[in-house]
Amino acid sequence: MIKTETLSLAEIEDLAFKALVQAGTDEANARPLAQATAVTEADGVSSHGLAYIPIYCEHVQCGKVDGKAKPIVTRPKPSVVKVDAATGFAHAAIDKGFEELVPLAREQGVAVLAINNSYNCGVLGIHTQRLAQQGLLAIGFTNAPASIAPSGGQKPVVGTNPFSIAAPDGQGNAAILIDQSASTIAKSEVMKHAREGQEVPLGWVLDADGNPTTDPAEGLKGSMAPSGGYKGVGIALMVEMMAAAMSGATLGIHASPFSGTVGGPPKTGQFFIAIDPQATSAGDFAERMVQLVGAVHAQPEARLPGDGRRNKSKNAQTNGVAVNSAVLDKIRAIISE
Repeated sequence: MIKTETLSLAEIEDLAFKALVQAGTDEANARPLAQATAVTEADGVSSHGLAYIPIYCEHVQCGKVDGKAKPIVTRPKPSVVKVDAATGFAHAAIDKGFEELVPLAREQGVAVLAINNSYNCGVLGIHTQRLAQQGLLAIGFTNAPASIAPSGGQKPVVGTNPFSIAAPDGQGNAAILIDQSASTIAKSEVMKHAREGQEVPLGWVLDADGNPTTDPAEGLKGSMAPSGGYKGVGIALMVEMMAAAMSGATLGIHASPFSGTVGGPPKTGQFFIAIDPQATSAGDFAERMVQLVGAVHAQPEARLPGDGRRNKSKNAQTNGVAVNSAVLDKIRAIISE
């Protein structure tokens, strides 16, 4: 049985922040990442939470990420915001971009944010949810190092490449939060199983010969299984076009891994579209969403994308989060160095 320790969200943020700063990250870059880590743990996505902090710290120290990067914001077109993350953490670059994107979307009706020279942005839905909390419908894309082979192939050419859509509920939150990768499961979940010496369910990964396997180590040498077969590959390609090609970021086939110390900065990208529903629906968006959400929730066992995270987050606000003690030991060791 895995030993855990229950922490408050403030304690989680504090631990993440202190470890990142100790590793050489300045406060401007550490704080947004630490805040996102606490939200991620609250939402129950532990594979992307504190478990990633030692990796982030290692990447700052080895030069994969510039912990003191200063994102550069430009406005190449009236409804376009561009951010060069300067090989720093994606979270700080996204924060800078959102400062421009939100008022611009309200003014123009729709606006986009393209980020390049970036890094792993963690849980993509955290970022689109923030836009939904501002009353905007948000669509987000982020590409990753290649880990999915094309249909009929064996060599990975695209990453797990998540996309996310968050719709505002008119009350400062997301009515629906779709956040899914192009693979059957996020690669970080496979890495987590590998670290803990656990097999993965059949259908998560393929070995180097393209055969299904339950061995996470063999799967990491091979490729992630695309969600829905060729449809998952199509999603990965769509995200690659949006997050990498449209932003001028590095393609997944050329990006260094998000794990380990091999290679320099991955320089991947993110792309966000923010839409003011009032500008497109003549004021009918809110009522349509009430009807749509109500039709799902009217069924006793039915749930919408985002319901699970919302419920876990509410519980975490009161009761804290159970965190793997081994992960906490690693983080505390970094802080005490």
